[in-house]
Amino acid sequence: MISTVVWGTGNVGRAAIRAVAAHPSLTLAAVLVHDPAKVGRDAGDLADCDGTLGVLATDDIAAVLAERPRAVVYAASGEIRPDEAIADIALAVRAGAVVVTPSVYALYEPSSAPAEIREPIEQAIEAGGGSLFVSGVDPGWGNDILPLLISGLGSTVEEIRCQEIFDYASYDQPDTVRYLVGMGQPMDYDPPMVAAGVPTMVWGGQIRLIARGLGVEVDKITETLERRPLAETVQTATMGEFEAGTQGALRFEVQGIVDGEARIVIEHITRIHPDCAPEWPQPPGGRDGAHRVIISGRPNIEVTVVATDEGGSGAAGGNATAVGRIVNAIDWLVEAPPAIYDALDVPLRPATGKLVPGRQSE
Repeated sequence: MISTVVWGTGNVGRAAIRAVAAHPSLTLAAVLVHDPAKVGRDAGDLADCDGTLGVLATDDIAAVLAERPRAVVYAASGEIRPDEAIADIALAVRAGAVVVTPSVYALYEPSSAPAEIREPIEQAIEAGGGSLFVSGVDPGWGNDILPLLISGLGSTVEEIRCQEIFDYASYDQPDTVRYLVGMGQPMDYDPPMVAAGVPTMVWGGQIRLIARGLGVEVDKITETLERRPLAETVQTATMGEFEAGTQGALRFEVQGIVDGEARIVIEHITRIHPDCAPEWPQPPGGRDGAHRVIISGRPNIEVTVVATDEGGSGAAGGNATAVGRIVNAIDWLVEAPPAIYDALDVPLRPATGKLVPGRQSE
């Protein structure tokens, strides 16, 4: 059994605890928390499991890493604290752990990551012998391994388009939704997430991964952006009110230009209410979110993935799939040489040993 620590118990960490507890090759060794109110609580309680797991949360990072866990699922946020996240991850790698995380966008495609981000991890690997694999949904399997897998069903490919279509009213992260993405802000507010160059920083690595998988060279990466205001004030269950006239939807593309044309495209259609920009693509069946891959070629292929968890939430379902991708890679990574790995290195693992009696999550 591979001793595994879950570091963080937010939206991703809850799913990570459940995934580690369910994996036949992993054992939950510890849970690290930042909030003092969570210290001493059972991991099963924090993760909304069916029962207790017998592992009490702690904030003593040094003590946990001194036990030399074989793996760490780093589930703490890295969006607004990238330097701290890199330092935490390097600490765990230096302790000899295989670290899996969705938290550091620049390391989804490590070969193009800035030296100041990559080098601390490389130094930690050399000192401690751990490894790192960074992946998620989008960026993550929705625009790396899934489109490449589906492309193998065709004879020719003219364009690969990866879409995330989401109603952020279900996404219980107010700082991200209101300030990074700009929902509910005046239309003259510049959302940091879509400031010029930021989408390329976040998703450009995915463009390059797809290109590498297809054996083509990207000439350049370009961006497009559209924003729409709310026609009426809307009330959300998780984040309160969003006023009429403020940003209610945005749509952007990160385009990989090959031979002068946009051939690899990552597109986001994000709303705070389905009535805003209704002519833009919508998730199927009234759902709050979906990930879609559209391959134009011979033949044309379209695959839509809808995941739900924690009472039917699409946001929770997406988090759970991100966690599944990285947690299911741990046993493979433990057997591999110490390194920084990307999605083309690490195979998508089947749910071996996880076929269980039916239980509805919603």
